[in-house]
Amino acid sequence: MTPVSGFRPRRLRRPMGRRTRPRFKGPSFNRLIPNIMTLLGLCAGLTAMRFALESRFGSAAVALVVAGCIDGLDGRLARLLKATSRFGAEFDSLADFLCFGVAPAFILYLWSLQVARGYGFAPCLMFAVCMALRLARFNASLEAEAPSPAYAYNFFTGVPAPAGAGLVLFPLFLGLEAQNLGWTHLLGIVRHPLFCAVVLVGTAMLLVSTLPVWSFKNFKVRSEYVLPVLLGTGTFAALLVADPWAALAAAGLIYAGMLPFSRRSFHRLRAETEGMLIDEAPPDRL
Repeated sequence: MTPVSGFRPRRLRRPMGRRTRPRFKGPSFNRLIPNIMTLLGLCAGLTAMRFALESRFGSAAVALVVAGCIDGLDGRLARLLKATSRFGAEFDSLADFLCFGVAPAFILYLWSLQVARGYGFAPCLMFAVCMALRLARFNASLEAEAPSPAYAYNFFTGVPAPAGAGLVLFPLFLGLEAQNLGWTHLLGIVRHPLFCAVVLVGTAMLLVSTLPVWSFKNFKVRSEYVLPVLLGTGTFAALLVADPWAALAAAGLIYAGMLPFSRRSFHRLRAETEGMLIDEAPPDRL
């Protein structure tokens, strides 16, 4: 039979249900961003060690500075995105140990201390061990049941890990600046194994000490100091772009000079708090 012209057979349509969006189990991507940042910081620390093996010490220092900047951002991102977790905290501690405990000592050993052989390795070993102890103490303090006083929230116990790495790299920063300027005498002093060993051991003691150090978590600037602080920050940023090694060396000196003032501020706040508690106590308890 020939089909009738203009006639089209109907297609049978199957009844289709409503298409549903597939659901997957697991965290959202924004909760992975802090861990990704920590991973990038860990890669920067490993890359710094590779640059040091190739005698590219300037690039190694830059990689560690990048790791320090990332370490300052991942924790804040985790709190901002409400993505804090036990896994993230442990991962961050392991990354900090490598980037700020192993890599700086490794770089200084290859840059200066390897000429002293075993005696030059001992300060590096001491610094790495003290960094591990400092991070373990910090993690244990997070789980402590006893609440800390309100004024203690603005202070670290001992020098934090990124700042410790910056202090240890001070001889390298100053040495690279002296090399650029052609100051061979200064380069010979800061590259001497004894000078680097003293810096390593001194910073290791600061890491495990009970010295109260400003954390700048809730640091308030008085209104009359806002403009000088902004001008100083802009000046430092300009110096960092124009002469990064001099700026980083100056930052290490400024931070080291700030430690006595931090200790004085802590004891002043503690004395004021204890005095207020004595004044508010009932007469029968005095």
